[in-house]
Amino acid sequence: MAQHVNFIEVGPRDGFQNVKDYIPADIKVKLIDDLLAAGVRRMEMTSFVSPKAIPQMRDAAEVVCRTLETHGDEGVELYALVPNTYGAKAAAAAGLREVATVISVSESHNKANINRTVEESLQGLEKMRQALPDLNINLSMATAFTCPFEGITPVENVLKIIRRAAGLGITRFCLADTIGEADPKMVRDTLTIVQQVFPDITLDVHIHDTRNMGIACTLAALEAGVCNVQAALGGLGGCPFAPGASGNVASEDLIFMLNKMGFTTGIDFDKMLAAAKYERSVITGNFSGHQVHIGEPCH
Repeated sequence: MAQHVNFIEVGPRDGFQNVKDYIPADIKVKLIDDLLAAGVRRMEMTSFVSPKAIPQMRDAAEVVCRTLETHGDEGVELYALVPNTYGAKAAAAAGLREVATVISVSESHNKANINRTVEESLQGLEKMRQALPDLNINLSMATAFTCPFEGITPVENVLKIIRRAAGLGITRFCLADTIGEADPKMVRDTLTIVQQVFPDITLDVHIHDTRNMGIACTLAALEAGVCNVQAALGGLGGCPFAPGASGNVASEDLIFMLNKMGFTTGIDFDKMLAAAKYERSVITGNFSGHQVHIGEPCH
């Protein structure tokens, strides 16, 4: 099991986009600043998507520009989620050199999520790659373990999409437990097979915490040799196909466990916890993090 963990913060995108009330850009930028001050070195910081679809992300270019102005020379890896080539071009114009895009492994979820077949999404990925050859593109694969419509996702379907995308020059993939119904054995088995078939790709994992197994499944990924793990500050977020679900794994809870277990994360837990507490004080949303410091009174 890897002892060094590459932690990836996704709260400013996956957490914020689920918040109904608009979060001012000043608050978004402050939270990004606080996360970087805590030691985060890789972050999915926003999404370049139509404001009609997700009004919360209408300030994506401003947030990126302000963050790059402050932290652009610090060696941190900042990227945004994009749904298509138009969004990728907007991200590049704002100064980003990396984007992520999403394809659901299951046909039903891909159709429900973006109204495309998996094949149509793969063709869209190819067009993005051709239009922006100098942009680093990584692929997030939703429903990589289970699907709300189709049940358990066959690993063969995961391998099929990776094979197609790798043929386009994509080298980094994120396997996402979109509705939070994966279990540690499922995560461990799937990741073991994927690494055996594709030993040269970079793998991330993104686990949701619907059944309170998010941290356990993330640890299973580390046990399987995947050292790139994602979480969201405060556990903010949630899948629209799992109403009432607690959403993302909370960054501060995950870092607390990893640091206690002796993993090297580079993250200052106290600073991350302070950021999570500030986040909850200024944002009304679906949080799953506990945000309690040892020694504080419990109620």
